[in-house]
Amino acid sequence: MSQDSQIPLVIAASTNNSVRRRGRPRSERIHQAILQAALAIVQEVGFSELTIEGIAARAGTSKLAIYRRWPTKAAVVMEAFLDQATSKLPLPFPDTGSVVDDFRRQMRSVVKLLTGPYGKLLSTLLGGIQIDGQLAEAFRSRWLEPRRMETKRALQRGIDRGELPPEIDLDALVDALYGPLYFRLLFGHQRLTTKLLDCVVEMVFDGLTSK
Repeated sequence: MSQDSQIPLVIAASTNNSVRRRGRPRSERIHQAILQAALAIVQEVGFSELTIEGIAARAGTSKLAIYRRWPTKAAVVMEAFLDQATSKLPLPFPDTGSVVDDFRRQMRSVVKLLTGPYGKLLSTLLGGIQIDGQLAEAFRSRWLEPRRMETKRALQRGIDRGELPPEIDLDALVDALYGPLYFRLLFGHQRLTTKLLDCVVEMVFDGLTSK
């Protein structure tokens, strides 16, 4: 083969590599566009009215592009929520040496999350899990359970330090601490404030240590 005949092959290979390199950022752009579209639509019309077709149209992509990444609309919505909520406002527990202070500080972050733009989205998701089993499973496995496990580890530190009784039911204690926050979020009968969480923390932990 002559030297001249090899030139088009070299150019073609270079061009294909260039196209692939340019395609990677574009794929990430589409990925984020899908997540943003899902968030916007679910807040506008609710989870039950959300469709893959609607997400694709809003994101400017195809249904196939979505199904390549997620199996269901529930999976799309959960990743969108987790991507936005947890990356912008992590909710870790500090280790101050006091279980009361640990929870007071962490729960302030929770109140900030719930009273911000994602509180409304979370309310929508909580409504959606009542009618969609896939969303309910995704919510429990990806949002709720990891946070309950982290919460129980923080409580266990309090038990290990002798601040809490060893026989306490950790699941019930988690519900007692966070239940009032979500109750106000969902029903809106009163404002969700840091004053409420301070009151809850005081009542719950004082009740445990006064025995």
